[in-house]
Amino acid sequence: MADKKTTKARKPSALKRDIQSDNRRLKNKTYRSTVSSAIKSFQQSLSQNDAGSVKEKFGIVCSLMDKGVKKGIFPKNKANRTKSSLSKKVSA
Repeated sequence: MADKKTTKARKPSALKRDIQSDNRRLKNKTYRSTVSSAIKSFQQSLSQNDAGSVKEKFGIVCSLMDKGVKKGIFPKNKANRTKSSLSKKVSA
């Protein structure tokens, strides 16, 4: 009789929060992946010395980082640090 487990039932609002947080986590993960792919593409064009493509891809990366900050995916300082380091590579 003491073996009977008593588990507390979860409220529907807690389940809803779990679903919401999972959805947010997946959206943030895909957005981070998009930004990472854009940075890799930028670095690849940088190694190929394609000046026009480098500036265009740098603009895309900056735009994505700024949108990520606006959505709350990236901290502001991380975005600024990333854009700064990439801009140094563009000017070099």
